[in-house]
Amino acid sequence: MNLMDELRAARPAHLGDRPVDPRTRDAELARAMARPRPARRRRAAVKPVWGLGLAGAAAAATAVVVVVSGNGTVPTPRGPDGGRPVAVSPSTAPPTRLRLSARDVLLAAAEKADRRSEDSGDYWHTASVTRAVFEAARGGYRVMTHERSEMWTPAAVGGEQWGRDQSLGARPATEEDREAWERAGSPGRIEVTVPGKRLRMTLTTSPGKARTSHSPLVDGDKVFWLGRNVTMKDLLGLPDDPGELKRWLLRSYDGHDTESSSVPMGSDAWLFRVGAGLITDMPVTPRVRGAAFRMLAGLKTVKVIENVGDGEGRQGTAVAVEEHVKGSGVLEHRLILDEATGQALGDQSVVVRPGGRRPGFEPGTVISSTALLEAGWTDAKPS
Repeated sequence: MNLMDELRAARPAHLGDRPVDPRTRDAELARAMARPRPARRRRAAVKPVWGLGLAGAAAAATAVVVVVSGNGTVPTPRGPDGGRPVAVSPSTAPPTRLRLSARDVLLAAAEKADRRSEDSGDYWHTASVTRAVFEAARGGYRVMTHERSEMWTPAAVGGEQWGRDQSLGARPATEEDREAWERAGSPGRIEVTVPGKRLRMTLTTSPGKARTSHSPLVDGDKVFWLGRNVTMKDLLGLPDDPGELKRWLLRSYDGHDTESSSVPMGSDAWLFRVGAGLITDMPVTPRVRGAAFRMLAGLKTVKVIENVGDGEGRQGTAVAVEEHVKGSGVLEHRLILDEATGQALGDQSVVVRPGGRRPGFEPGTVISSTALLEAGWTDAKPS
């Protein structure tokens, strides 16, 4: 069984063979590997195939392990307006950098979101790259997979949703893993184990072909999951006041996480997860995205982590909350932002306290990572 077949096997029959958006696919695969498959998808209640936001929030990617070595490439310093680098005289020490709180970071991002222009098009398009690490069945090393995914979601009721997925190939996760892989003969096909399951699948080190598919929207108009199934009209009509937006979202909160009604989750962690998906890649107005930033800024448990790499070599600042995840110990869910622009770069789940099915992963290990490459309106669908 290959990686994509494992994901398809985890999906309920009522969704059919529809294209799956990047983040939902990550979370579905994570859930499939983390615990026995439930009758429904990764979120409670009936939901469209793409789950938590068009690209969801990669909210519950709790079993797919992603190892990020270092924080990526540090970009050229930019001026306060994001323009030319600021020149520093050799004889003058740079000013002391003020350490910002998570609230400061989110409010600054909200102001930048407010200033963006409102675009439109026939399709909302996203592209992302995810990374996942598996234990090789033999040889004592770990293998990192790379997957690129794109989604085109129609603005019009009754349209079709398009998806394109491509495996970019598996490779040893670290230099130490590479040495072990070479001692094993540098195999091009690697059998790996799935955490928490008596299941193995085979990964290849060569890139696969891009696969494009399309299908009608669920119920003809449902396009995203935001605590419940929503239409494009629902999203474009979301309140742009943070308090009202919070109340709108909490009407769908029932005390459990976005994956299972049997797993309790506090309202702050739930709002962070849903709000991060809205911010990252949903087709909402700039003012609604700004309201989502302000809503997260009001959460008491949110914190800031500086100098976080997103897996694509881009450096950002993360805001995060901790989550107690069944079978996985305590994880930190991070939303990574470019402070200069206020744009979301992606998200991560990081081990705070190991436990459950992954006791061997040290605190600080990134176990799930999605890097957002594109998110915006277009009039072109895939050819």
